[in-house]
Amino acid sequence: MSASASTPAASATPPVGGAAAPPPPDEAGPPRPGLALAVVVGAMLLVGIDVTVVNLALPDMRAALDMSSTASAWILNAYTLSYGGLLLLGGRVGDALGRRRVFCAGVGLFTAASLLAGLAPWAWWLIAARVLQGVGGALIGPSTMALLVSMFAGAARARAISWYSAVLGGGATVGLILGGLLTELASWRWVFLINVPLGAALVVLAPRIVPRVDRAASGTRPAFDFAGTITVTGGVGALVYACIRAGSHGWGDGATVAALIVAAVLLAVFVPTQRHAAEPLTRTATRGTLARILPPVALLGAAMFGVLFFLGQYFQEARGYTPVRAGLAFLPMMAAQFAMARLAPTLVRRVGPAWPAVTGASAVTVGLLWLWRIGETDAYAAGILGPLVLVGAGAGAAMSPMSIFGLSGVAPAESGAASGLLQTTQWLAGTVGLAVWVTVFGHATRDAAPGASPEHVLTHGVGASFGAAAISAAAAVLAASTLFRARRDAA
Repeated sequence: MSASASTPAASATPPVGGAAAPPPPDEAGPPRPGLALAVVVGAMLLVGIDVTVVNLALPDMRAALDMSSTASAWILNAYTLSYGGLLLLGGRVGDALGRRRVFCAGVGLFTAASLLAGLAPWAWWLIAARVLQGVGGALIGPSTMALLVSMFAGAARARAISWYSAVLGGGATVGLILGGLLTELASWRWVFLINVPLGAALVVLAPRIVPRVDRAASGTRPAFDFAGTITVTGGVGALVYACIRAGSHGWGDGATVAALIVAAVLLAVFVPTQRHAAEPLTRTATRGTLARILPPVALLGAAMFGVLFFLGQYFQEARGYTPVRAGLAFLPMMAAQFAMARLAPTLVRRVGPAWPAVTGASAVTVGLLWLWRIGETDAYAAGILGPLVLVGAGAGAAMSPMSIFGLSGVAPAESGAASGLLQTTQWLAGTVGLAVWVTVFGHATRDAAPGASPEHVLTHGVGASFGAAAISAAAAVLAASTLFRARRDAA
């Protein structure tokens, strides 16, 4: 049985001797499905863009705000950590208080934080604004997926999730292109300010177009797992800090060791908080379909996160690309990912989720191994275009079917928490993965041949990081192969 076949039926069964009962919200669909899908997915596009939009603008930001390289890294990490660390709580808040309401609140907060970031006069101001952007994104993300699951059913739901996956995946590359264009043609501040009119439009349109599909019981007092949120976010944050610092100071550095101890303690405390919390963050982690796809999602997310980060540096610093040219160099990857994500519902209906997931993860592995051999003089068409297409197509083919399958066995009332857990797994695994690849990069650059050119040293480090990421992608192939057994069990 494919994932799409396990979704609710598209129409209600008429009661005996009477007229057909009105279908529940998640089966009836929104009155204007195209516009509702555009609004919901458009908000997620803003979130996806802001993951990478600052990559090509970092040199200008450092110069304008007098930031060190270490401090500027937190412009990226502050956003991904607050976003990934709060996704679980954001999903629970949406289930308890209403998904459309929380969705609109998240878009409003994200828009206001973007304005603050664009006007930042000091480095600490910009980093704090990025944290607020992450909080807003954490409210948007789970509510977005929960709204799609609740508004659409059957094949329409699979198509909606495929649009979501395609837009979110493509948003990272769009962010690079947009960041390069705005930095080169205007100012780095516009990589944030451009969100303001777009976010304001979504805040106005959402209450008018997106239907209320809340299933939370009225009169009940929601319970939130704040202890779990604090421990998992703090633990992952400390782990990321330790990995990044180890790349430049080594694992024996005092601050690195201290951060590792803090991470171990907080993550160890997180486990008992989930056993004793009234509404634990990970309560949906044991659901059959969701539990099966969390390991491959985590491993593939970790492998993918470094591609844009390292190739962005390679294009500009080793090859001398302008920000605009560096952004455009990622277009083939975006196109391949978007195309395969759009094909995902058809693939899932015909062959189930296992074949697309395994084949896609395998393509990512091959692409990363190809990039492992990257050189500072490789021609773009001969040495970079091929692996970019493989990585993009593989990610598009794998991620959407895994999301469709993972959410197919979750009750609509828990769709917010489940989608929050799914996205948290991907983002936190990606954040930790990037920190590990940065550590590999740091060690590789220090071990490069003495007297080598800066371009050679950088390229050597980039290649080593891709080789390490390929190991994670290969492990994702093995983890995704369990979906074959899941399909046999379902049949």
